[in-house]
Amino acid sequence: MSQAFSLKGKNVLVTGGTRGIGHAISLQFARAGATVIANYVRGQKTAEALLAQAQEEKLHITLCRADLTLARGLGSLEEAVAGLNGGLHGLVYCGATGVHKTFEGLTLRHFDWTFALNVRAFFELVRRILPRFAPGASIVAVTSQGALRVVPSYSVVGASKGALEALARHLAVELAPRGIRVNILAPGAVATESWASMPDAQDRLAELTRRTPVGRLVTPEEVAQAAQFLCSDAARTVIGHTLVVDGGAGLPV
Repeated sequence: MSQAFSLKGKNVLVTGGTRGIGHAISLQFARAGATVIANYVRGQKTAEALLAQAQEEKLHITLCRADLTLARGLGSLEEAVAGLNGGLHGLVYCGATGVHKTFEGLTLRHFDWTFALNVRAFFELVRRILPRFAPGASIVAVTSQGALRVVPSYSVVGASKGALEALARHLAVELAPRGIRVNILAPGAVATESWASMPDAQDRLAELTRRTPVGRLVTPEEVAQAAQFLCSDAARTVIGHTLVVDGGAGLPV
């Protein structure tokens, strides 16, 4: 049974793969036997730390610095994927950005910037690398609870995540006949550095912890394990599914 969850021999691209949840996914996949391309834009020290850890553990992780909102960035990733032996077996789209303001404080520039990475870049990246996917490949779009639930100062990010989910579901149907599975991974609150830009972050995290039946927040490593399942052979008939990993926080109690 453990072989069904193995990623040995698989090539996986993780966007946003050097920080937070993406960092955990890159390590989890490499430890499960995958060759990982970890994409990033900012945070050179964090990226180098991931690479150093991979070298220490003898894991197959390479870095690709590329801004997916730009044509040249998408081209860099396209080239990196083209160089993989055996094609691409997985894409985990973890790259995301956003502006946390009330609606009155938002501008069209904020909207365009958020949707450019959270939705448009996903669309364009999949379109470009589609011929590189190997049979049985898996695409996982990482979203957030804000796609379905109202979160203060999260309207434009939540809207982009909702659009990402809708696009992923349509792709799940269209790409399934080509042997490509598409699913959505929806983590609950995870205490990563992204919370630093959220208003009243500590109060919100405390309230979320209180509301979670397990009495704590989900860890990046637990989200990474769920992502591994979706990209493994164990999930070969899981298509168009939204896997929620929130410790039960979203239950209507």
